[in-house]
Amino acid sequence: MTIIPPPAIVLLTGANGYIGSWVTKVLLEAGYSVTGTVRSAEKGEAWVKLYAKDEATKSKEVKFVVVEDITLDGAFDEAVKGVHAIVHTASPVVLNHTDDPSVIIDPAIKGTVGILESALKFGFNVKRIISLSSAAAVLSLQPTPRTFSELDWNDQSVEQVKKEGKDAPGIAKYRASKTLAEKASWKFMEKHKKELEGRFDLVAFAPPFVFGPQLPTLHLSKPEEMTFSSYLLYKALVLGDFHVGSPITPAGLWVDVRDLADATLLAIGGRDGAGGERIIVSAGEFIWQDFLDALHSTSPSPFPPSRMAELPKGEPGTTGKDVVHPILYDTSKLEKVLGVKVRGIEESVRDTVRDYEGRGW
Repeated sequence: MTIIPPPAIVLLTGANGYIGSWVTKVLLEAGYSVTGTVRSAEKGEAWVKLYAKDEATKSKEVKFVVVEDITLDGAFDEAVKGVHAIVHTASPVVLNHTDDPSVIIDPAIKGTVGILESALKFGFNVKRIISLSSAAAVLSLQPTPRTFSELDWNDQSVEQVKKEGKDAPGIAKYRASKTLAEKASWKFMEKHKKELEGRFDLVAFAPPFVFGPQLPTLHLSKPEEMTFSSYLLYKALVLGDFHVGSPITPAGLWVDVRDLADATLLAIGGRDGAGGERIIVSAGEFIWQDFLDALHSTSPSPFPPSRMAELPKGEPGTTGKDVVHPILYDTSKLEKVLGVKVRGIEESVRDTVRDYEGRGW
């Protein structure tokens, strides 16, 4: 039985990122202490200040440790000492990669396995490690629509990258990196099974596109500084730029960043049974029209009437339920194991566009 109650110490890699910042917030609000890894002291100090400004977290214990390069041997050796749980979100996200695949694949594997190695050697208080994988490690392109589950692996992209090497599409290299990194983590756990008895277990989360508001205190000077997924949403809602060409074309699957953060909290101290599991964390499939309709039905309106009139409306009358989606996910484990009830598009869009308005975007 692995339930780690507060005020346990949680080590969070990639703590100052979009997902990491929300995970920090929910952990602190639940009473946990958080130690975040960042690449520089400057970034660490700025990250700590985010929570000093928040009434709900300003009295909580939050500190940082500098890990300049997560791919180095022993990069996390000091960071894991004394912590009770680890959440690993730090991993390169490069979708337009034109170099040799190893440039993106090797760091993904080394970072993911490296923190497991450090925990095995020096993390004597660690009981659970949650590793942020991706739905990219689950899906594969099929000739007909298909529902994927945690039993599926994206060996398709791995084989494509092996065959095409440097010439493989950037998205294939990214998907291969996530697949190989997660597989390496499970291989590590199996290899050290006897040593890990009574020590720690592993949980892997596989989210698709992650949307939702930025942490209010997170400083961003322009939309282009957001993550790839967040900027995709901004371009669709504000610029009318749809990465699939049309607002009524199947655009993928999504989850609100706050639901991903809540799932992390529940996997640490809320529900037993997550250990050793892959869990797809998704709210479902969508077309961009679903988000545009939610934008224009938000009440009260997040923008002045003149601004709302300028925003794209798409092609009203078609919803995601009206089209055939090539990829679906079975998310029954998310609710069964963790009890997560995901937010809908309306709530996510409402809070996201209000964040845009607050930032003057």
